[in-house]
Amino acid sequence: MLANYFRVAVRNLQRSLSHSLINVFGLSLGLTCALLIYLLVTYHLSFDTFHSNADRVYRFVTEQHRDQVSYVYSVPPAFANAFRNDYSYGEKVARMCANQDVLVSIDLNNEKKKFNEDIAFVDPDYFEIFNFPAVEGTIPSAPQTAALTQDMAIKYFGNESPIGKTIRLDNRIDFQITGVLKNIPDNTDFRSKVFFSYATMKQYNEWYADDNAWGGITTDIQTFTRLRPGVDPKEVESVLPAYVKKYRPESKNVHHYKLQPLSDVHFNALYNGQMSMQTIWILSIVGFFLVFTACLNFINLSTARAVTRAKEVGVRKVLGSVRNQLFWQFTVETVVVVTVAATLALGAASVILPQLNSLFKLRIETALSSHPDILIFLALLIVAVTFIAGAYPGIVLSGYKPVVALKGKSIDISSRGVNLRRSLIITQFTITQVLVIGLIVLMYQMRFNRSTDMGFRQDGIVMIPAGPQEKFNTLKTEISKLGGVEKASFCFSPPASYSNWSTSVTFDERTESEDFAVNVRGADADYLKAFDIDLVAGRDLVPSDTVREFLVNEEFVHKLNMKPEEVLGRPIRFNQGQTGPIVGVVANFHDRSFHSAINPVMITTMQNMYNEMAVRIATNDAQAVIGTIEKAWSAVHPDQIFTYNYVTDRTAEFYEAEQMTIKIVEFFSFIALLIGCMGLYGLVSFMSVQKTKEIGIRKALGASTMSILSLFGKEFVLLTLISFAVAAPLGGWIMAQWLTRYTFGVQLSSWIFIAELLFVMSIVLLTTGMQSLKAALKNPVSSLRVE
Repeated sequence: MLANYFRVAVRNLQRSLSHSLINVFGLSLGLTCALLIYLLVTYHLSFDTFHSNADRVYRFVTEQHRDQVSYVYSVPPAFANAFRNDYSYGEKVARMCANQDVLVSIDLNNEKKKFNEDIAFVDPDYFEIFNFPAVEGTIPSAPQTAALTQDMAIKYFGNESPIGKTIRLDNRIDFQITGVLKNIPDNTDFRSKVFFSYATMKQYNEWYADDNAWGGITTDIQTFTRLRPGVDPKEVESVLPAYVKKYRPESKNVHHYKLQPLSDVHFNALYNGQMSMQTIWILSIVGFFLVFTACLNFINLSTARAVTRAKEVGVRKVLGSVRNQLFWQFTVETVVVVTVAATLALGAASVILPQLNSLFKLRIETALSSHPDILIFLALLIVAVTFIAGAYPGIVLSGYKPVVALKGKSIDISSRGVNLRRSLIITQFTITQVLVIGLIVLMYQMRFNRSTDMGFRQDGIVMIPAGPQEKFNTLKTEISKLGGVEKASFCFSPPASYSNWSTSVTFDERTESEDFAVNVRGADADYLKAFDIDLVAGRDLVPSDTVREFLVNEEFVHKLNMKPEEVLGRPIRFNQGQTGPIVGVVANFHDRSFHSAINPVMITTMQNMYNEMAVRIATNDAQAVIGTIEKAWSAVHPDQIFTYNYVTDRTAEFYEAEQMTIKIVEFFSFIALLIGCMGLYGLVSFMSVQKTKEIGIRKALGASTMSILSLFGKEFVLLTLISFAVAAPLGGWIMAQWLTRYTFGVQLSSWIFIAELLFVMSIVLLTTGMQSLKAALKNPVSSLRVE
């Protein structure tokens, strides 16, 4: 019996080939998206789940309470040793100080090799907390010892064992390699591959190694613990306020130290998580709706063919078939379509996955054989889609009464007067229009991000490494005299940057620090000129190697409830007693992304904080100018590696998550529209066959081509308008919630919804118009001859 079902199913599908192809390709598109989303979601959910006892691993984080609450994924440098010595809650406690693009050099066969690497200083317990085991030698613990991952060992030394060999960090400190670690898995947020003993930190950065360093927090340092079995994290958090009372009793910047579970690190945006759970849920919902949309197509086309299948049902019932047999016949047809679609989807996913990795900067294993769970997921999808797409048509078609079916009377499928196919089309295009509304708002916000003035110049400014302090003057002299270089300035970072140093300050003769944090920008006297930052009161800084005087922004003055002229000449004190007068007030500029409010900013000459040089160049021949800069820089720093990036690119990094979201929504909106259009095309094709005689009679009676076109088009236009009436408020509400993440964002306006409606309406009319025009232009004589 089952074999017969399959034979008949294949014949029926071949008989209605265009209908079958639309169903197959529509479902395969939906299933392909579902498979890709499944891989994307499971990839992110797997982050750092491979560590032993991961449920007991936590990161110490800080809530900073000032005039507003901020969140930092770090604690003061002195915290780790204090916690280790004071309490027995932690089975293991470790610090990690990570830095990017740090110079690592080796001497191999009398040849010096240089690399820019992501490195980390770590305590020995770091390798006990995380599952990064040594495969050769031992982990670094003694001063000036280091370990490499297997791939880095091969990169540096080829097939030779690196144990006992020496590498040099930043042309300053030599380290002996004591161990080789197993390669770091792709699904972790801790990507450093070159590890140095934290016991050496005092030589690299004295403050980071200071056991009394409670006065500030740097995101370079992260502190982890693996709690002992049975220890309640809430109990640990209950004792941490004692550190605030003990070490920061007079500070208005109140720290609340918390424990963040390892499972939360990848997803918590407050602490710089790389993927929010909100995005995971959105992706999962989008995947479901794309498959659901493809199923709606199948149901639509299957029920539309109800009349042509009615006589088949009637004959089968007269010959003795029962409803159960007919139901399974139609269900087997669905199984064949879904299985073919699933096979195509599996092939398409394997082809698209490498492009997906490249587009979204992922590291998902591209061989589907590495994801055995994908076959289980696909099997469940086949069962679910077969049930959703095949059950209802099977029930309806198998339920026809043989007398009515054999007479060929039209059978309308209704529920309380609402036509099923119309309801399905409305549902389908509501989903599509919500996606399109979201895409337009996303693109509108990103255009705002790119085009809105941030209060400083971005175009034509290149950031290059500052190098050692002793060569600052030589480097600036050599760079400044190059043709095409308009201005050069040493600085901590560009005006808007992820690299921020927030601290408390004491204004004028006040005895207590202010209740707001200040973002410190170390910069030389050419900083304002290089970035075209406006001075609204006072004067610019004078050249100096040390902290001598300060510039503040308008927000700083606003926080003091004063006017710019009133703060000039007043002293401020920050850090550990560094004092100087305010000599100028600059116009507000965005020191972070548009997600954040403008913060109080303080600019001062502070040579030991200069990480980079900002070089403003003539943009008419930028690459040639950068070439000359590289030669001059390399002549001053022959032992360093030259790198550069544009400030515009650095600013764009603020919105990488949004750019990724746009790409995802753009792709899935296109797929949803394509599936919807395929369904409309199939429905119009079928309607044109059903209405062949009606069209012939209308044309014979003098109906125009336009009136025939309106016969098809007006219904779909009406259904699109109804779906818009649902999608507009739903999509508007969703995007209004999304826009709340921006302090400076666009406003939802009517043109967004009008543009979306016109776009979708044009697609609908184009899709239905092709088949409608073909039917309208058909010779009425041939139409009237149709049986």
